[in-house]
Amino acid sequence: MNSNQEIIRTTDLCKTYVMGSEKIHALKDLSIAIKKNEYVALMGPSGSGKSTLMNLLGCLDTPTSGSYILNDNLVSNMDDAELAEIRNSEIGFVFQTFNLLPRISSLDNVALPLVYAGWSNKKRENRAAEVLDLVGLGNRMDHKPNELSGGQRQRVAIARALVCNPSIILADEPTGNLDTKTSVEIMHIFEQIHNAGNTVILVTHEPDIADHAHRIIRLRDGELESDIKNQNIITSKDPEHKYNIR
Repeated sequence: MNSNQEIIRTTDLCKTYVMGSEKIHALKDLSIAIKKNEYVALMGPSGSGKSTLMNLLGCLDTPTSGSYILNDNLVSNMDDAELAEIRNSEIGFVFQTFNLLPRISSLDNVALPLVYAGWSNKKRENRAAEVLDLVGLGNRMDHKPNELSGGQRQRVAIARALVCNPSIILADEPTGNLDTKTSVEIMHIFEQIHNAGNTVILVTHEPDIADHAHRIIRLRDGELESDIKNQNIITSKDPEHKYNIR
């Protein structure tokens, strides 16, 4: 796949929620296209539809109408089992709250998607160790989440997102629970992920975090408000860690 090829296309995407007798139109005829290896920030105020769009792009939900094509797969009409399969193979998720299992090690947390993918135990361990090393946690593999700092936990979450070598990294407010210094470190990792050829979609309400992306899509009231190239890209420097994401 070359870098000009679309990896995401939505056409007239709509999502309507029924709340009693009321209908909430969370997304209204939204059409966007994202190419391979783009770095996109998705922004909008509360109620703009950005969380709904993230859930649809991440195959966590299905649209009421319209189409969604992900990496040449028409996913808008898939059933739950098909959505689960494509989520595991195509999308790496990074969440604000890390979503790590508290009673297992970093290594086992990162290896978890490979269990669902049917990898053998030895291959899972080797791959999980490899990606933990890539994000600078090669010496923390046996630590459980409560033995790690917030930044380290987010790096474990990023390693888990990378472990299946997905088409897209989808990050939802990934620095929301982190201090400024740690946020800079995490954004540096996302830059390295993008530089290695990955497509990164960042959902955030913070302009200074969005400014790390190369393109900013803004939603308002379920509709596209603007879609612009970022002319003032912030480049993070993390002098303490040198990552080699691949």
